[in-house]
Amino acid sequence: MDLFIPVKQLNITDLNMYQCGEEACAPGHSFGPAVRDHFLIHYILKGKGFFQVGGETYHLTQGQGFLICPDMVTYYEADSENPWHYVWVGFHGLKAEAYLDEANLTMDRPIFRYDQDDFVKDCFVQMMETKKLVKSREMRLLGLLYLFLSQLIETADGKRFSDNGEKRKETYVKQALAFIEKNYSRKISIAEIARDIGLDRSYLCAVFKQCLHVSPQHFLINYRMTKACELMQNSALSIGDISRSVGYEDPLLFSKMFKKMRKISPRAFRKDYTIP
Repeated sequence: MDLFIPVKQLNITDLNMYQCGEEACAPGHSFGPAVRDHFLIHYILKGKGFFQVGGETYHLTQGQGFLICPDMVTYYEADSENPWHYVWVGFHGLKAEAYLDEANLTMDRPIFRYDQDDFVKDCFVQMMETKKLVKSREMRLLGLLYLFLSQLIETADGKRFSDNGEKRKETYVKQALAFIEKNYSRKISIAEIARDIGLDRSYLCAVFKQCLHVSPQHFLINYRMTKACELMQNSALSIGDISRSVGYEDPLLFSKMFKKMRKISPRAFRKDYTIP
């Protein structure tokens, strides 16, 4: 069965789905040499073939996949005796390259293997089935693309970190900052942040201090107080409203922490520094 599903190209966002498809190739079927203007991943359901890029030739078989990067000259060909049957998905977006890097897929590392279960295969099966949808097809396809990439990230072998401990630490800090940005308005602990990243609390604290020269607790409090200062521009909000909005149920505790961080009480700050 050969199937190609073009997808309406959207404005640039974090991730844009371009196309997906499936093809049971004829013996010796080839494509290229050619370049693409977006990322393209092929995943082999059965059979075998080879992929060429950057002077390298990769002989691939069932359960493996290959990444084609934008503007790279590539060539791939099905085996003459046992031609591959593959599925593919094309995409781009502001975070596409970063997501692929997390999955240990780059221009220099274009090959992956996924054969522990049918998760990836099922993602593609569901992509093919979206042709039946009328109103929500593009949204469903994008969701399936996120699921597919998230599984590649989750099962990546981690080699991208093996040679660069500093980069690994920076990544942990970025994950912690992202968690704080999304959750500062509720009651969270440093232990919860560490669990979300998959680290021991003490190790997260050590990494944080090494990279940012402050403790995660100090950063969290300061982040909340910065948000509180922004909210004080809204005269419709009371100090208690602002306190709850930045994660403090107790306005007195909020005022104490605000004064500790800003050397001024919340009320005095609102009076002296906000727009009348």
